[in-house]
Amino acid sequence: MEEGGDGSQKASVTPYEEALDALSSLITKRSRADKSNKGDRFDLLFDYIKMLELEEPLSQMKIIHVAGTKGKGSTCTFTESILRNCGFHTGLFTSPHLIDIRERFRLDGVDICEEKFLAYFWWCYDRLKESTNEDVPMPTYFRFLALLAFKIFAAEQVDVAILEVGLGGKFDATNLVQAPTVCGISSLGYDHMEILGNTLGEIAGEKAGIFKHGVPAFTVPQPDEAMHVLEEKASHLDVHLQVAPPLVADLLNGMKLGLEGEHQYLNAGLAVALCSTWLQRTGHLEFNYLARASSLPEQFIKGLTAASLQGRAQIVPDRQIDIESPGDLVFYLDGAHSPESMEVCAGWFSLAIKEDSQQQNLNYQPQDNSRSSHELIQRHPGERSRKNSAQILLFNCMSVRDPQLLLPRLMKTCANHGVHFKKALFVPNLSVYYKVGSHDSLPIDSQVDLSWQFNLQRVWENLMQGNQGDAKSIDADCEEVKDATKLSVKSCENSAVFSSLPIAIKWLRDTVQQNQSIRLQVLVTGSLHLVGDVLKLVKK
Repeated sequence: MEEGGDGSQKASVTPYEEALDALSSLITKRSRADKSNKGDRFDLLFDYIKMLELEEPLSQMKIIHVAGTKGKGSTCTFTESILRNCGFHTGLFTSPHLIDIRERFRLDGVDICEEKFLAYFWWCYDRLKESTNEDVPMPTYFRFLALLAFKIFAAEQVDVAILEVGLGGKFDATNLVQAPTVCGISSLGYDHMEILGNTLGEIAGEKAGIFKHGVPAFTVPQPDEAMHVLEEKASHLDVHLQVAPPLVADLLNGMKLGLEGEHQYLNAGLAVALCSTWLQRTGHLEFNYLARASSLPEQFIKGLTAASLQGRAQIVPDRQIDIESPGDLVFYLDGAHSPESMEVCAGWFSLAIKEDSQQQNLNYQPQDNSRSSHELIQRHPGERSRKNSAQILLFNCMSVRDPQLLLPRLMKTCANHGVHFKKALFVPNLSVYYKVGSHDSLPIDSQVDLSWQFNLQRVWENLMQGNQGDAKSIDADCEEVKDATKLSVKSCENSAVFSSLPIAIKWLRDTVQQNQSIRLQVLVTGSLHLVGDVLKLVKK
């Protein structure tokens, strides 16, 4: 604590928190759908690049640029891991971050350290503050982060910069890149339609905005409507567009992809094509045997099997419960937020919990845990097999998404696998869009608006009742109860709304501790922000 001028105590702010406060000042709206995503003064990015003296370094950078609706983060993760295992000095820029802003800037597979982040952050921030004016204002939040990524990768002299598009493609801040080495478009679907358009064709047109004249590009098998648009845009720009086939599992020599889920073979196939082309176009002829479809280089296999990505098909035991009763509260986290990815997530969750019960073995990497899961079982032999497993859904999604498209897909896919949720919990996110940084001491807002969560709950209860009841009859079956904040929450037969995530997690922990015969398997999905918040709370 520091003493203020009036003798009062005030909390001291660390240099890192100071930087995050400065960064927060650049957030213009609570939603990502601000004007800059629609191309508002996109040309300003070139002014910023001049101010930061990045024109020359950017033109020299050997860049892999990836857009898409689903799988672009996974594709970038595989791509970075492959090239790092080939011996290259890599830079990876992705979004969003789950716990710490530094996750967006990875050097050789590791988040940038705090010291370097602060040095590059203030270098860019101060220079832009000095040079901007009313005509050329400070860049908005995501644009600043993209500029910071370019500064970091230029100063660190990376061999390859892998850039994940934030939103869309054509007007995304990463698209100030004029001459990438190769481009990729992952699976396309309906998302961010308020910005990108209402048809798959319109969405494909926005994503194809990253194509550059004569630069080769790859995509994965797409719906016809999307593929036609991609091909048309490619032919206009003399872009050689190829469809990368999904990776054949046999090529991994009996090993598994580092990222879980069948759909990852699609992303891995795209990553292999991007890496092969990058290696060829940058003159690394020692890899010229990549054209053979019958085998993969050892470095590629290592990269694909060692890749890891937080918040995608990730299984994490609750730290607090795990010490006393291992495996009794396990979180299955996946940031799915489109109808298609919801289906994939539901399939992954259903198979993961089946594997868990079949093996009678804790099927997760004991992340940040000093004891292995095998040791935990040895200490409690046979205990887990006597317990009943119950599946719980912990859900939130942004209000621009349609729960009528997301929740039925999730429920139906799980039901097809014989998985039925005992209860669904709906919570607001802890993360707030107008503030970056720690929420460790975030006060619970006594005025928190839960109307969106009540809406999600109504959709869920309707689904559970087979759409027989209307909203009024459902509301009649629910009761208002007070939670730990003395806020009113609504508990129904199949669901509950909590006023905050910590309170929902406390309820899960209490339930496990009060019912020694039960294990809870909690699927956390609908929002990467929610997944990040949960990770932060359960890994503490």
